[in-house]
Amino acid sequence: MPEPVVILVDQNISRHASDWLAAARPSWRIHHTFDLGLSRSTDAEVAAWATYNGAVVLTFDEDFADQRPDFGLQLRGIIRLRVWPTTDEEVVRALGRLLAEVADSQLTGSLVIVGRTSIRVRPWPPPAEPSGEVGAD
Repeated sequence: MPEPVVILVDQNISRHASDWLAAARPSWRIHHTFDLGLSRSTDAEVAAWATYNGAVVLTFDEDFADQRPDFGLQLRGIIRLRVWPTTDEEVVRALGRLLAEVADSQLTGSLVIVGRTSIRVRPWPPPAEPSGEVGAD
């Protein structure tokens, strides 16, 4: 039996959306930053918790998907919501599409970008770009 999906819901997503997701996917382990005492934490602190606990981060924050911060490269996966307005109704609609269109197995090792009309799944962390240097033999 596969391990359950572990999701860390970032502070910028409501607890209503987190509760909806927990009800829609009871096999997942859903944690909200508010419930963990991380509601005023930095992105790096949130990422550290997610990394330590093997959680995929669910967020509006594009910084988590930015390759530059070192903490982002350690994450198990990222689900970035790109919906507007960021109302509970729009977030739940986006999460419903995520559950309908993306397999649980695709969440680990992926950056999933959920837009208003589309969902993109990319490898995470992204493949290293070639440096252009030629190795010495």
